Amino acid sequence: SNQLTGEIPSWIGDLSNLVDLLLTDNQLTGEIPPEIGNLTNLIWLYLYENQLTGEIPSSIGDLSNLEVLQLFDNQLSGEIPSEIGNLNSLGTLYLSNNELSGLIPEIICEVGIPSIFIDVDENNLCPPYPSCLSEESVGEQDTSTCP
Repeated sequence: SNQLTGEIPSWIGDLSNLVDLLLTDNQLTGEIPPEIGNLTNLIWLYLYENQLTGEIPSSIGDLSNLEVLQLFDNQLSGEIPSEIGNLNSLGTLYLSNNELSGLIPEIICEVGIPSIFIDVDENNLCPPYPSCLSEESVGEQDTSTCP
């Protein structure tokens, strides 16, 4: 909440000892740099309530220690990357209120700890939805572009 503007720089990936990255409630634009995957010690990644666009980089799956991933309230598009299935320590996954589309990868059912909280509400995700997700997790979807 510092009114930060501009893009997240690619050199963010050089901060290899970073444990928490909290850039919430700013006016950050552009894409999440793929170099974010270099932050293998990261436990919390909070980029919500910005104006981020583009796809969630597949390198997010390299964040093996990640426990919380919150990307909600942005303008992220494209599909949820299947590499998200590599996040074995994840306990919270918030992707709601974006422009994500396509199918939710079935691998999402194998993500993280058994009591993981997942919220993908208010996107453009198409059915069928993985059986492990509750109606509350899926919430409302704009399916008008679904096949």
